[in-house]
Amino acid sequence: MKIIKILDNNEAGKIVSDLILDEVKSNKNVILGLATGSSPITTYENIINKTKDQNIDWSNVITFNLDEYKGLESDHNQSYRYFMNNQLFNHINIKKENTFVPSGLIDSDNEAQKYDELIAQKGGIDLQLLGLGINGHVGFNEPGSDFEGLTSIVNLTKSTIEANSRFFENESDVPTQAISMGLKSIMNAKKIILIATGEAKAEAVKNLIEGPISKDWPCSILLNHNDVTVVIDEQAAKLLK
Repeated sequence: MKIIKILDNNEAGKIVSDLILDEVKSNKNVILGLATGSSPITTYENIINKTKDQNIDWSNVITFNLDEYKGLESDHNQSYRYFMNNQLFNHINIKKENTFVPSGLIDSDNEAQKYDELIAQKGGIDLQLLGLGINGHVGFNEPGSDFEGLTSIVNLTKSTIEANSRFFENESDVPTQAISMGLKSIMNAKKIILIATGEAKAEAVKNLIEGPISKDWPCSILLNHNDVTVVIDEQAAKLLK
């Protein structure tokens, strides 16, 4: 596990955008796994600016997003499809038909697992971007999640619903379920980059980096992956030995 310490989320955006763009420049057919939430916003802003400045071609890139709220249509302004279009896809020359986000209208795990089949058909994810929940979730894989889990319908914990309520008018508007790539889906990626900033993430970062590997902290499964880069600020790193 490689650890990069940065000053703040703005610096994280500069560094992580370069890591992602290096993949795009070296492989025009690269398959990227992408994340939503507040952590990757500066990364996407930097990708947009550098893509324009360096004339980087995204026309053959394929992307798969980690998750989507269950029950939200893709054009809902809090859906992750809407977020990705707004924060990244509308501003680069990627083909929308090459960008995949789980459908919020999926009703069964059998239907959800077709997402993994599609990823495999396309060739597998070369680089997966992750954020980190305060309870150690990656994607929406909450504590107790099966390490062998594939894409499925998941129940969100109270702490996750509370954390995500800042994006909604009322906490009661936050969906209580999501469709999320499973931990095995994430571990299948060839490379992983995780961003965590802020003191609230410190306990999760400690368990991510120091272990032990435990379902109590789903992120700890990443200790079993052979190519993980963790980008953290001083506050998120404060509990590390």
